[in-house]
Amino acid sequence: MKKRNLLGVLALVATSAAGLLAGGDEARAQGNTLVMYCGVNEQWCRAAANAFQAQTGIRVDMTRQSAGEIYARLRAERNNPRGDVWFGGTGDPHLQAASEKLTASYQSPSLGQLQEWARNQAQRSENRTVGLYMGALGYGYNETMLRREKLAAPACWTDLLKPEFKGEIQVADPNASGTSWTMLATLVQLMGEDKAFDYLKRLNANVDQYTSAGAAPAQATARGETMVGIAFQHDVIDAAKQNPAVKVVSPCEGTGYEIGSMSIIEGARHMEEAKRFYEWALTPAAQAIAASNGSFQLPSNKATPIPPEAPDLSNIKLINYDFEKYGSSAERARLLTRWTREVKNAR
Repeated sequence: MKKRNLLGVLALVATSAAGLLAGGDEARAQGNTLVMYCGVNEQWCRAAANAFQAQTGIRVDMTRQSAGEIYARLRAERNNPRGDVWFGGTGDPHLQAASEKLTASYQSPSLGQLQEWARNQAQRSENRTVGLYMGALGYGYNETMLRREKLAAPACWTDLLKPEFKGEIQVADPNASGTSWTMLATLVQLMGEDKAFDYLKRLNANVDQYTSAGAAPAQATARGETMVGIAFQHDVIDAAKQNPAVKVVSPCEGTGYEIGSMSIIEGARHMEEAKRFYEWALTPAAQAIAASNGSFQLPSNKATPIPPEAPDLSNIKLINYDFEKYGSSAERARLLTRWTREVKNAR
């Protein structure tokens, strides 16, 4: 073999070996990665991702979206899953994803450490999701703005229909937001479907904006951009810590609640990393990250300290929320179609 040819062969071998090594490095890097779709507030999302990454060395690629948006994303990615774990967000969309087998069945060995409502969420989904936290629906108002207009503070759902609140209410769009889906399902259970839609049509006249994120109306209330923001009470409490003029309301007629959940995505590319994150997220240390980042829900692990700011659910008139019915894809599609046609498109 001529020297020039020998050098060419050696170069080809070296290039091939380098390619194999690079491929091995890439495979190891991909295997040391977690793709997380996060449905809680941005601050908590980033804190959880950073804490898990620091503790395990697993790189976390985090995307923050509302629960309804993540559910839609999982449906769109059904044949080519991009995510590994869905962390947080209202439980109904998690149940809807579970019913479509968009999430994987995984029975955590930590279930015995969790509150009964968290275990029930796992049971009703055939272990395709689990409860992370619990929170009651309500709304907040800006006391400074009310006083300026000499208005009485609202205390009930019906108070929000008063003409003085025209253009002064923000609430999320239930097509995108798990918070607002919970509101829609709550009002239907509380009033009956036709009366609930009559209420929502009348409320529509007072709504200034339908946001995509469920916590956004509470933040807008704190900034003085709107007089009333409908949201989960823990989000209103966070807004009140930023602006003491924000007051929390548990509606007098009664209200619904969420079981914020976590799911592993069916077909996850990094399944072992997803299971490791899942177990980590159920520990008291991981759950305590929420309160230190402005999220004051009731945590699911019995050993996790309850934030002192968390709403006392024993003092709130909660409805008997039907998670089976309102966690079904068919009921979601039916009610959202009606809401879009009769409420949103009527603006």
